[in-house]
Amino acid sequence: MVALNKQIRWKPESTGTGRFGVWLENIQDWNLSRSRFWGTPLPIWRTEDGKEEICIGSVKEFYAEIEKAVAAGVMPSNPLKEKGFNPDDMSKANYDLIDLHRPYVDNIFLVSPSGKKMVRESDLIDVWFDSGSMPYAQTGLRGVDTPDFGSTADFIAEGVDQTRGWFYTLHAIHTMVSGTPAFKRVISNGLVLDKDGNKMSKRLGNAVDPFKALDTYGADALRWYMLTNAQPWDNLRFDEAGVDEIRRKFFGTLYNTYSFFALYANVDGWRPSAKGKGPGSVPQGEPCPGIALPNAAQTETDRWIISLQNSLIRDVRAAYEDYDITLAGRLIQTFVCDHLSNWYVRLNRKRFWGGGLTPDKQAAYETLYSVLKTVALLMAPIAPFYADELWLDLVPGAECVHYERMPECDESKIDKDLEERMELAQKATSLVLALRRKVNIKVRQPLAKMLIPVISDKVREQLERVKGLILTEVNVKEAEFLADTTGIITKKIKPNFRVLGKKFGPQMKEIAAAFAQMDQATISAIQAAGDYTLALASGPVALVPEDYEIISEDMPGWLVASDGPLTIALDIQLSDALVKEGTARELINRIQNLRKDSGFEVTDKIDVEIGAEGDAAAEIEASLADYKDYIASQTLALSVALVPGCNGSEVEWNEGTIKIKVTRK
Repeated sequence: MVALNKQIRWKPESTGTGRFGVWLENIQDWNLSRSRFWGTPLPIWRTEDGKEEICIGSVKEFYAEIEKAVAAGVMPSNPLKEKGFNPDDMSKANYDLIDLHRPYVDNIFLVSPSGKKMVRESDLIDVWFDSGSMPYAQTGLRGVDTPDFGSTADFIAEGVDQTRGWFYTLHAIHTMVSGTPAFKRVISNGLVLDKDGNKMSKRLGNAVDPFKALDTYGADALRWYMLTNAQPWDNLRFDEAGVDEIRRKFFGTLYNTYSFFALYANVDGWRPSAKGKGPGSVPQGEPCPGIALPNAAQTETDRWIISLQNSLIRDVRAAYEDYDITLAGRLIQTFVCDHLSNWYVRLNRKRFWGGGLTPDKQAAYETLYSVLKTVALLMAPIAPFYADELWLDLVPGAECVHYERMPECDESKIDKDLEERMELAQKATSLVLALRRKVNIKVRQPLAKMLIPVISDKVREQLERVKGLILTEVNVKEAEFLADTTGIITKKIKPNFRVLGKKFGPQMKEIAAAFAQMDQATISAIQAAGDYTLALASGPVALVPEDYEIISEDMPGWLVASDGPLTIALDIQLSDALVKEGTARELINRIQNLRKDSGFEVTDKIDVEIGAEGDAAAEIEASLADYKDYIASQTLALSVALVPGCNGSEVEWNEGTIKIKVTRK
């Protein structure tokens, strides 16, 4: 049993080598019987003096022994024969004629070789023997000569408490009968605790009604939360707020992405092309391929999301094959929320808004359609109901997402350089937006400049290629790349005591002192290299990025933020020209909202009147002097004027309100 256990792949591995492995090495005798009423009766009959006994090995043998008892006068008749049972017929219909459980079996008496009456032992077989016999019992003796009888399972799952229960009984019986493992892989599930880490119980009042949770959040949101919040073999601290967050942030985001796609696709009457392998073009059961558009029709963001889509297929399939459901779910969730919705759709909204089904718009539709289908297929094992609904909405006439094969990764579509530079763009954008929030400067307010220190020529080249995208997203006029930040950005390096303490305990004080003495050049060198050997009096210390943290300090008039090796300094000083442009953008936002609320068509021309007083009036008047034409072009306005006493709609403005009136012409 110890040798066969080494062939089993345990999740987690520590359960197989530790708890279960140690149990096998120190094996205890197994008490086969239990004093119960319900269950499988022990097939043992004994004489009253206990000197003679018989163990019945099959129903056919049992039938023959009853016939002997009838002949000896111990039994008046054979109850199996009275039911019409044929001991030579192994069919299920024949066996359905009889019941060998208590109390019926207790009324059957046998005869010993010496002619004495034999009574069945009243105990039952331990139910764990039944469960451990499952690989054989599920086929039954009628299938004893088939490959299914006692076959090794590819996968099983049960609670960690079953290391001495079902896991053991399966393993022990299969070893004894077949000499092979009962299962190839196993997930040993942890326990579900309350949000504070306590066991749930009615007495403590912390138990969650699963049916109420299903009704409130839905089966898929609940399942997704439980499988992605913690590995199945770890204990889960169940918090309903987390389930609600999953429902809103993941499922809500995916729903909104599909709704965005469907809205514009239906407006344009768009249908997938044959190249795009749309509805009806993929035979049932065939893999769902990606799109096959000419490169000229694809934008860089199209090629990026297609690359990321194929990377996702590869990584999620690998996670599923490794039975790492948590990783698979997290990969899908990150892709949908961070990349598909918050980046691809947001960057490409205007392509869907444009009039006419141009090649560029066709490429956008084909790309988003392909990605949504891929997401439906990949998420189906974890969210079966939601994925099926999404698939049927995307592929009218399809039967079920669960009849489809998993998508295949097309390695030729994966562009790691493109993924890396887009990741840099995402990080840079996130950093700048965080700095804006820090000082409460809205994105509609343009800023003059950002500085980006670069630690290698490759990073600089990658950032140069996405510079325009970054500047547009964060509304900054200029980005300057710096090879040398000395005198501009001050960096500090901090030791990660928790990590370093485990590695270099006695040298910790010496390491901390060395960090405190480092100059800017040394810190920059460490940041550029990642791995760095520190020369100390007590001997060299090899550092890796997890051993330290490098932070950058703010400069006067600038804010600085870092994410790993990427650092950005943002100029937050506002000139009069920047303020005027920011005011113009705010006005455009308010006017566009009023157009929408008024039900105007996107092509309707309007006149705009603005009513404001005090500082707001002065601010708007100054902006209109330079940006009136810009505001008019963005809102399709024939005129834009500051009108005292304007009786338009009241809208928020800074700490107060102004009035804006839009009139359709």
